Amino acid sequence: MSVTFDELDLKIIHALQVDGRAPFSKIAGVLGVSDQTVARRYASLRSAKKIRVTGRTDPARVGEVAWFVRVRCTPDAARAIGETLARRPDTSWVKLTSGGTEIVAIVRAPTSHDSETLLLGKLPRTPRVINVSANCLLHVFFGGPQGFINALSSEQVAQLESPRAAGGPQVDLDDGDKQLLALLQRDGRTDVTALATATGRPATTLRRHLADLRASGVLYFDVDFDYRSLGMANQTMLWLSVAPDHMVAAGQALAAHPEVPFTAATTGSTNLFASVLCPDPSALYTYLTTKVATLPSVQRMETTPVIQTLKNL
Repeated sequence: MSVTFDELDLKIIHALQVDGRAPFSKIAGVLGVSDQTVARRYASLRSAKKIRVTGRTDPARVGEVAWFVRVRCTPDAARAIGETLARRPDTSWVKLTSGGTEIVAIVRAPTSHDSETLLLGKLPRTPRVINVSANCLLHVFFGGPQGFINALSSEQVAQLESPRAAGGPQVDLDDGDKQLLALLQRDGRTDVTALATATGRPATTLRRHLADLRASGVLYFDVDFDYRSLGMANQTMLWLSVAPDHMVAAGQALAAHPEVPFTAATTGSTNLFASVLCPDPSALYTYLTTKVATLPSVQRMETTPVIQTLKNL
């Protein structure tokens, strides 16, 4: 597939990865183009479903637990079950893998009871589900507010960055907060006036509260975009079993690989996960036999190719 993002597109995407709600005027100033050019490019990419900015929350900060759920099904049922999971508000990143016989999803649940209801109660009783496994996401080495594209200079990134807290105590969200965050999850660039109208809050109060949520690290903005437009047609999930005393080093090494947009430590028989993007199977083979081969203390490796993305929030 031909690459459809040009140099300016990539710079705009990178700018949005640094600050998903940066005004177009600010991005334009950093890039040295007009406000209208940036706004027009973004609108075109978004209407073509090549890019979307989404508001996301740190699970630990809002009292949630994130799980990697792997559902093995009969081949005739996987897509329908995956689409059902994708419609649930507590799921994200729903992928059809392993030749269409497995679904991998991230499930966020507010309590252990809610986790057990979905993971241990409903899914195993679903017809044609063969096996369900759930591993708790313990630590993200890469992903979230960090980016995959590097089209800007360090000076340009510095102009767009704003201070952001790392970690902190759990925050109790009221119904108004949850409504606001749901709107931002659908479109992270929804303007304050529209958010105020939808939530019934004064725009000045909402603007200040939004800034507080961001500054505290509760809320961040991520950019979903079509990796195939970068020529990355091959997406693979990598599950590694690494000795505990080398897990941090291995996770940090994976995070430094340009092929890896996301990697995290999990519970389970494999304790390190990575999403890998390559242009083709040959490039994946090279990546596995060179860079992954040098990771410290890898005891076991499993690769699962992604057949289709059913949900990418």
